[in-house]
Amino acid sequence: MSALFGLGQALLLALDPERAHDLAVKTLELGIYPRAAGPDDPRLKRRLFGLDFPNPVGMAPGFDKNARVPRELLAMGFGFAEVGTLTPLPQAGNPRPRVFRSHADRAVINRLGFNNEGQVAALRRLQRRPGGIVGVNLGAGRDSRDRIADYVEGVKRMATVASYFAINISSPNTPGLRDLQAPRKLDQLLGKVQAARAAIGPKPPPLFVKLAPDLADADLPEVTRVIAANGVDGVIVSNTTLAREAFLDRAFARETGGLSGRPLFDRATRMLARVYLATQGKLPLIGVGGIDSPETALAKIEGGASLIQLYTGLVFEGPGLIGRVKRKLVEAMAGAKVESLAPFVGRRAEEWAEKKLPEVVV
Repeated sequence: MSALFGLGQALLLALDPERAHDLAVKTLELGIYPRAAGPDDPRLKRRLFGLDFPNPVGMAPGFDKNARVPRELLAMGFGFAEVGTLTPLPQAGNPRPRVFRSHADRAVINRLGFNNEGQVAALRRLQRRPGGIVGVNLGAGRDSRDRIADYVEGVKRMATVASYFAINISSPNTPGLRDLQAPRKLDQLLGKVQAARAAIGPKPPPLFVKLAPDLADADLPEVTRVIAANGVDGVIVSNTTLAREAFLDRAFARETGGLSGRPLFDRATRMLARVYLATQGKLPLIGVGGIDSPETALAKIEGGASLIQLYTGLVFEGPGLIGRVKRKLVEAMAGAKVESLAPFVGRRAEEWAEKKLPEVVV
């Protein structure tokens, strides 16, 4: 995938998406990127699960797959960054081409398949980084014989460098991975992961589970019950979708893989709101999927997100989106005469939960 950091937006959009992404990461490593103008407005602060976020806007995983630039991302103005997805062993992912862009639809499709250098390489990098909140997104190896064991191994290995863990069981690009969202399998996974966290010490990194936007409505109550019963700290909603609805670029829509960007927004926000209501607003949620404007960022919070993450929106909007989102949130708080975002979280959840989605085109 691509991101528009450091180099001109037009240049990166003219390149092959995966090459543009690699170049964007390299520019950050070289120190060529825009810095945040100054400290965040104190009203943007969020304290959740024992962590102090300077602002609620995070970098989603997938950009910094190998933990090469978390310091630089935080310096750009993100309140937190999530690296990965990391698997126990290095893996190349799926064959190229495997990333596709649609300018007309403001969307990306990827079938990368957890390409990364493995947890050991990321661990070495993260041991050298300065402060700031950096989450570690964990996945299972494509050819693993015991995928639950892969997550347990990741928790044990990365515990000293993770501000929080994100258990990614919702990528559509590793065959069979989403089967771990089934309640029985999910219960087994979380039981073993929580046992591994308990062995870390009295204050292990918080644990999040990342769900797919394609989860059936009928399955959601049991899935959220299992998550709550296992003492998970929060939920990330959502990953990319396999759904294809109405697209301007039909050739793009025929590509296989997970869809992100503007067409995902309604589906992901509807799922977010349903998780918020199913958990009675008691679990912090990270909302991700389709945020490409200050307005959609605020809408995601109103749908139930305590924190939000960007990625594909930056591909088309550039890094200025970070500051624009933060300014919008401050303006919203000032207009409502409140000193935090808490009153906005979930206030439109019922409306979003009932939203009708377009018919899916297969």
